[in-house]
Amino acid sequence: MQSTVVPSLISPEELAALLENPLDLIVLDVSPTSNKSGLQTAHPGLQIPGARKADLKAQFSDPDRPWPNTVPIAAAFSHAAQALGVNHESRVVVYDNLGIYSAPRLWWLFRSMGHQQVSVLDGGLPAWIAAGLPTSPQEENNNYEAGNFEASLDEASVWSRDQVTANLAAPKALVIDARSAGRFAGTAAEPRIGLPSGHIPASCSLPFKSVLQGMKMKSKEELTQLFAELELGDQPLVFSCGSGLTACITLLAADQV
Repeated sequence: MQSTVVPSLISPEELAALLENPLDLIVLDVSPTSNKSGLQTAHPGLQIPGARKADLKAQFSDPDRPWPNTVPIAAAFSHAAQALGVNHESRVVVYDNLGIYSAPRLWWLFRSMGHQQVSVLDGGLPAWIAAGLPTSPQEENNNYEAGNFEASLDEASVWSRDQVTANLAAPKALVIDARSAGRFAGTAAEPRIGLPSGHIPASCSLPFKSVLQGMKMKSKEELTQLFAELELGDQPLVFSCGSGLTACITLLAADQV
């Protein structure tokens, strides 16, 4: 298990510097094919040269559960990571083509599975292109030398429905909801059929878009002020959303401060 913790967020320039000496570096493109937030990329079909396509749905979610983006078992995560060539010593950088959207989910999964040397590219592919850095057509190559990473899930990193329910009767943590204010308040419909809007009782609203400036994360100073306004105190935080994806954006923001 890795003991070194690298920055959770890096700039395009920092990634470009890493690529100058790419030994043990694995860049993963976790761009979604669709999303419930109605976002669209301005850069379809492009990737950072040498990036490897990582599929959250097909590779890094539990296909046997009825809900989207369910955390896979450790053995399945190990298999998916090894298929992409990830070793225990690999430095992993994840990004997506929407800026900051699906990449934080894979960042959190890697950390929860015991791999600490993982970072999110701030601004993703749009920021990389805006910095004048090169791109290449997306590759479909899946034939990488197998890695040796073995996952071990930190059970404390995931709360079950029963734990959230128990927290209502005996509060010990605050649930932060990353969905829009309308969905939280119950004034806007949920995008998933049959799912009612509204929120978990006693939870707190922090829409994921509020921690972003355009397609990049807000500055540490701005995030510090944003979280200070919530008056969180020192209680543990649990991050929630519609399916567990955008919750990881607010988690990544909290990690900055």
